[in-house]
Amino acid sequence: MPYDTAVPHRLLIGGAWEVAQGHSLPRCDPATEAARLPVIAASDAQVLHAVRAAEASGWQTSGRTQRLSALAQMIEGIEARAESFAQTISREIGVPIDFARRSQVEAALNHLRAMQVAYDATPDDMAVAPDCPADRVRYEPVGVAALITPWNWPLNQIVLKVGAALLAGCPMVLKPSELGTDTAMLFAICMEDIDLPPGTFNLVMGGADTGAALVAHPAIAAVSFTGSTRAGQSIAIAAAQGFRRTILEMGGKSPNVLFEDCDVDTAMRQGLAHCFRNNGQSCNAASRMLVARGIYEKALEKAARIVAEIHIGLPDQPGDHIGPQVSAAQYAHVQHLLQSGIDAGARLVVGGPGRPEGYTRGYFTRPSVLADVTPEMRVFREEIFGPVLTVTPFDSEAEAIALANDTPYGLAGYVQTADAARADRMARALRVGMVQVNGQSRAPGAPFGGVKASGVGREAGLWGIRAFQDVKSISGAVSDASI
Repeated sequence: MPYDTAVPHRLLIGGAWEVAQGHSLPRCDPATEAARLPVIAASDAQVLHAVRAAEASGWQTSGRTQRLSALAQMIEGIEARAESFAQTISREIGVPIDFARRSQVEAALNHLRAMQVAYDATPDDMAVAPDCPADRVRYEPVGVAALITPWNWPLNQIVLKVGAALLAGCPMVLKPSELGTDTAMLFAICMEDIDLPPGTFNLVMGGADTGAALVAHPAIAAVSFTGSTRAGQSIAIAAAQGFRRTILEMGGKSPNVLFEDCDVDTAMRQGLAHCFRNNGQSCNAASRMLVARGIYEKALEKAARIVAEIHIGLPDQPGDHIGPQVSAAQYAHVQHLLQSGIDAGARLVVGGPGRPEGYTRGYFTRPSVLADVTPEMRVFREEIFGPVLTVTPFDSEAEAIALANDTPYGLAGYVQTADAARADRMARALRVGMVQVNGQSRAPGAPFGGVKASGVGREAGLWGIRAFQDVKSISGAVSDASI
């Protein structure tokens, strides 16, 4: 069963549940717009209590065996509640239930398993070089970590941060998005079952002000944030006041470059599916398609046919369809940017503003494709975060690279070509943190993150763990012991 939304949320602080004492944050069902029980934010005093509980937990002195055991218990707890998580996520953010099962929950588990393997295979204490046994490098926990997670991949983003901090030896305070609190509550119940010292994991609820209070606490040593670039900038500025470690995964406007030698049908189907997955609400969505002029009109014709086949449906319905946007604010944002593209002269290939036929309520958006989009248009430059694909033609590889990099973001890039040498050149030329060629999926343990306004640092696998650790050089001590 999903998390019971009739039960008020609580905070988990120092191993005990507390009633939140802050202000109320309204929320509603994305499919029906019906009001839900509001989220009650933690008070500043409760945030302070959570940080102090983390400080006192003693997790920084934990050993590798203890850390790996805790992670294994986390994996077991999520596996045992996999269906509950899927139903909770589907209802809470509006993604179709089958997608929640196979992608939202499975992605989280796969990341944890990859993290488990990577940490188990890599020591935290090692010689600098084989011929320098008295000079060692030691990875040590940076300290108490503040973890601030988004609503769009609620479980996956929680485990990427919590799992990494746990293995790094960092006690933590988690502050999820106010739109993803049901998932966070279910996760906290999992954490309660793990053999951890009280205060190792703490959960507080709230909005931006709660996050700001958490980041500003002097005992916080590291801040890991996933969300908008604007919010990330504010967090980076606040964290800099105390020289805190920051790991920021922010917005994206990822290019998908189709060359003339690609399989156009496959490239269009994969490209549209990637752009529209998770109801179009993924930071690494391939939302900005750049197409060689020789196949441009053919690609647009295929796009129109493919999108016409896409179904819109309720989150609890089985099948491969698109559900609603998460909130009224997100729906309005998508509609506004879509209309701005049309007003600026983009050609509407399919879709358009407004709800799909048959829907009079709920934050459902018509899957849309805009062609002839130019770099001056807002839809080319700004993150839409909905099922809207923009398409721009190019005449040369050099122009494709220039268009792809003409963005403040740098999260992901996608390349479709039969030419291996060209694929390699493009992978090197794109100013992004991740590149996928010809639909190749990313391995769960691969580093996730971007450059420019898309972020600082990396998550997942060993990279995610090391982000929560300091490197200490030790000369003159020879030991096989590790933390």
